[in-house]
Amino acid sequence: MHSSAVLLIEFGSIILGLGLLGRFAARFQFSPIPLYLLAGLAFGEGGLLPLGASEEFVAIGAEIGVILLLLMLGLEYTASDLVSNLKAHYPSGLVDFTLNALPGAAAALLLGWGPVAAVVLAGVTWISSSGVIAKVLGDLGRVGNRETPVILSVLVLEDLAMAVYLPIVTALVAGVGLAAGSVTLAVALGAAGLVLFVALRYGRILSRFVSSDDPEKLLLVVLGLTILVAGVAQQLQVSAAVGAFLVGIALSGEVAEGAHTLLSPLRDLFAAVFFVFFGLHTDPASIPPVLVPALALAVVTAGTKIATGYWAARRAGISVKGRWRTGGALVARGEFSIVIAGLAVTAGIEPSLGPLATAYVLILVVLGPLTARYTEPLAGRWARLREARRPPVEEPAPEARTETPVGD
Repeated sequence: MHSSAVLLIEFGSIILGLGLLGRFAARFQFSPIPLYLLAGLAFGEGGLLPLGASEEFVAIGAEIGVILLLLMLGLEYTASDLVSNLKAHYPSGLVDFTLNALPGAAAALLLGWGPVAAVVLAGVTWISSSGVIAKVLGDLGRVGNRETPVILSVLVLEDLAMAVYLPIVTALVAGVGLAAGSVTLAVALGAAGLVLFVALRYGRILSRFVSSDDPEKLLLVVLGLTILVAGVAQQLQVSAAVGAFLVGIALSGEVAEGAHTLLSPLRDLFAAVFFVFFGLHTDPASIPPVLVPALALAVVTAGTKIATGYWAARRAGISVKGRWRTGGALVARGEFSIVIAGLAVTAGIEPSLGPLATAYVLILVVLGPLTARYTEPLAGRWARLREARRPPVEEPAPEARTETPVGD
């Protein structure tokens, strides 16, 4: 009974604190995500007042938060939208991989960590945080913007690439043979393909099955189906986030609109819990020794993400302002980066890789909402300053006309 009371007190304090931080952020018109993370850092391992009883409960809430964030993203688009966007934007995915994975791999090799750690750190710097970016787009009111499909296309390509990348990394860090690694990869690809096929082929049937005039029943069915598919996907070595996103894609019409309205408050609650949980599991004492390389890597890859978004948006015919907004929105790293680094840390690949990845993600998960908001205004101001500093172009003087005297 005592532990139950402590759990309720701790979890209630977390929720109340999140509400107050959210109100503070709203008053000054910026995303509350950095405040949620810093709060988790203060009350996590090595923090000011570590929590104990509610840790497992918060962990489950954090997983649900990521699932709901990706489900809500999927509800914004139909299956046909997904396929057309992937066909149109796959070159952006290749540019994204080249510009953002290579710095991580190069950093690991320069630090002398070896090829396996290089593959792991490449993934850490490559993958943007779908959860953070989804939350930021909602907070800034940009879900309906013209550049948002470009952002989502890059994120979806990254998430789907994880179905291939994660089994490869798992096999590398475990040191398994080629045969075992190939089986794991085949299962992952088959599961991802099956879920996508069902979403494309039977999306309308699924929507009719889920549809209900009773909000309570609709909420229970959609939420239960999403968590079930996410769990099955994760069990098959496919990202739970990808599974939740594809469920959202499969639902359409009135069902999608109704589910979006009902699930929005739950998404906001559990997403906030996710960001706190991320901070709770970071020991502040492990950050200072790796802060300099993490900061350098964060600066480089923030620039490469902005360049990626700008290129992708320009290719899609987005205006200059939209290009900068696209690049700024993609900067944040988060849940996938921590998952990838955790695989290497668990296998004992490189002791410093975990703290470096944690510091790197913390920097960019705090910086990401700021770049999403301010990259476009700063780029516009810089362009105006450049224009103002240009010397005025002098118009050439009109040529003097010589009149030919007319003879008498």
